[in-house]
Amino acid sequence: MALDRVPRRVGVVGYGRLGQSLVSHLLTQGPELGLELVFVWNRDPGRLAGKVPPSLQLQDLSDLGERHPDLVVEVAHPKIIQESGAQILRHANLLVGSPSALADQATERQLLEASKRWNHAVFVARGALWGTEDISRLDSAGGLQSLRVTMATHPDGFRLEGPLAAARSTGPRTVLYEGPVRGLCPFAPRNSNTMAAAALAAPSLGFDRVIGVLVADLSLTDMHVVDVELRGPPGPTGRSFAVHTHRENPAAPGAVTGSATVTAFWRSLVGCCQLPSRPGIHIC
Repeated sequence: MALDRVPRRVGVVGYGRLGQSLVSHLLTQGPELGLELVFVWNRDPGRLAGKVPPSLQLQDLSDLGERHPDLVVEVAHPKIIQESGAQILRHANLLVGSPSALADQATERQLLEASKRWNHAVFVARGALWGTEDISRLDSAGGLQSLRVTMATHPDGFRLEGPLAAARSTGPRTVLYEGPVRGLCPFAPRNSNTMAAAALAAPSLGFDRVIGVLVADLSLTDMHVVDVELRGPPGPTGRSFAVHTHRENPAAPGAVTGSATVTAFWRSLVGCCQLPSRPGIHIC
């Protein structure tokens, strides 16, 4: 069944594993949903050769306006959001696949300003974050006191930078980082997106009060494990509302993105196409 609302014309920025999956879905399932793929851009255009029709290959990201997209989907790297996110919003709604970029306060501010100026929405894909709507509702009602997200996988699945790049496992299970999500995102930009989504889903806590924990576990060779722990303020009896979810996501050895996350992202893309274009940052 075709979608009744725009956006209909979709551009994809990034052609890694996730980008390839989205492009395939848009080409095969998009037409019946009323979605048209209008361009694909990748930092290395050579990766598109023989895989993406030449007519859909965009050589220069600054030329995306010529394709008249309604939605641009970023699945490349946080640097793309930081460098080009505001410019993309001049032409279309933006679905952010690298929300760790928004840990940079200047980037978040620029996106919000561009969103309001051009009346386009910033959507953030929930990715591997389980219970996103419940977190947002509890936060909006003032019932969220703490939120902690732990991501564990084999060390080969990490793409770390800065001081974390030199971190080494000291045993079967090693905590590489534990602290505010804002402090983690710059050094684990591709491994902190679930935590960044949690910070955006709970703005009362945000990047400075949502706690992220990154764990290297030698036993998790084919899996990403995400634990979300939240707690509300004490009630009349002194006890607090608490939830703990445990999500095991199969993943190829060394992969940054788990299998279920790929499926969830496609659903986010289709879902945000059904939402109105309104300024601001919205989890989808």
